[in-house]
Amino acid sequence: MRAARTFWSERSTVLSPKELSVQKLRVVLADDHPEMIARIIRILDDEFEIIDVVENGDNAVGAVLALDPDIFLTDISMPRRNGFQAARIIQEAKCRAKIIFLTIHEDRDLIAAAFSAGAAGYVVKRCMSTDLVSAIHMALKGRVFVSDFAR
Repeated sequence: MRAARTFWSERSTVLSPKELSVQKLRVVLADDHPEMIARIIRILDDEFEIIDVVENGDNAVGAVLALDPDIFLTDISMPRRNGFQAARIIQEAKCRAKIIFLTIHEDRDLIAAAFSAGAAGYVVKRCMSTDLVSAIHMALKGRVFVSDFAR
């Protein structure tokens, strides 16, 4: 027993607090409303790292391709390329980011379109304080999430 302890102590290293901290999951956020962006950041800030915030679909595609986030959180209605178009390009590029739509739209046809574009989740903005973090966790586990209104 003593030899095992000696073996361990000779080869163990002390980790700094920074090394012990859990790395936050990285998120690219695409939305064109500054007030909404601020609300989303408040919801996610404790648990996730927002690595970029973009206001249109073109910049969203560029950010996801360049930064390789864990999560791509996108609105549907944005200038210069909507969320569906951006998601399709990201899927075609075989990016690993899980795509979650965060939108005001409560339309079943749009839900179907989101999943057709590669979504792992569909969260309605009015439900985001209760649904958004859960949707992200489910997406990362390979499960699908849709806000309750649509069920």
